[in-house]
Amino acid sequence: MAATLDITIALDRYDRHFPFFDGTVRAPEGLRYTALQVGQSEPLRDGGDRHGQMIRSGAFDVAEFSMSTFLMAIDRGLPLVGVPVFPRRLFSQSCMFVRADSDFEHPRDLIGRRVGLSSFQTTLSLLAKGDLKFEYGVEWERIRWLLTRDEKVRFNPTPGVEIERAPAGADLGEMLASGEIDAIFMPHPPHSVMKGRVAARRLFRDPQAEEKRYFDKHGYWPIMHVLAVRPELIERAPHLPQALMEMFADAAHICDDYYSDPNWSRLPWTRYAYEASAKAFGDPWVNGFSRNRANLERFIAYSHDQGLIGERYAPERLFAASTLST
Repeated sequence: MAATLDITIALDRYDRHFPFFDGTVRAPEGLRYTALQVGQSEPLRDGGDRHGQMIRSGAFDVAEFSMSTFLMAIDRGLPLVGVPVFPRRLFSQSCMFVRADSDFEHPRDLIGRRVGLSSFQTTLSLLAKGDLKFEYGVEWERIRWLLTRDEKVRFNPTPGVEIERAPAGADLGEMLASGEIDAIFMPHPPHSVMKGRVAARRLFRDPQAEEKRYFDKHGYWPIMHVLAVRPELIERAPHLPQALMEMFADAAHICDDYYSDPNWSRLPWTRYAYEASAKAFGDPWVNGFSRNRANLERFIAYSHDQGLIGERYAPERLFAASTLST
């Protein structure tokens, strides 16, 4: 009898991952997992800096991982292999913030302005800059970028682009309020913004309408994270990529059933939101390679345009060969 393969899976604590943490996702025979709550922006129960730990030392066997950093890692031949499971997705439009009294209405109004990011290569940063250029005709090179974090993977910035580092401990919300910066592009804006101490609004007056237009045009919800695996595990257990895809599909089904209970969430109108989302988007949580190819190609094009990867390679290069037919 073959020995059982024990693996660690590092994840954020999203609703779709609860089934891993409470053990209702069953691993196939021959596989046993330990689900770790490892944060990225903020530490969770089992630690933080999930992406950094994975890329520096392979600290986990499997990890929810930055799409942008993953593209850079594969470009540089670093020891990671992808499985086409995408645990986090965001639109860029709802992550663009300006002062509440700003007269900015469109990305073109940011030309020549100073915009705060977490890091240049963060996936939301990559998507937002790419959308500025290819969706709205605003060259990201014409904007001044202020960063708050070190990059996970080194790269050579495009010559002539203004990129600077914020002072240590600086609060981008306070900098927005004081006029030191003109906008913030972040999936997790500072607490000063999210808790209302700084009066801010989204750049688009109706970001939901703009995101629906984007979805209808392109047919997908942009990917933020991918599942990254240490390659030696796949060599030892070639069935692992498919097993992971099945486990995450199982978790998605379990999570979806949570919303059958109208009081599952502490928010009074959760069920209405669930129904409205299903009507607007169907099920945008599509895993597998073929149905996400256009989504992946867009990110590769954006990454190459922003100087983060050296060539515009085929998306097949990202994933375990056994998953390319999914």
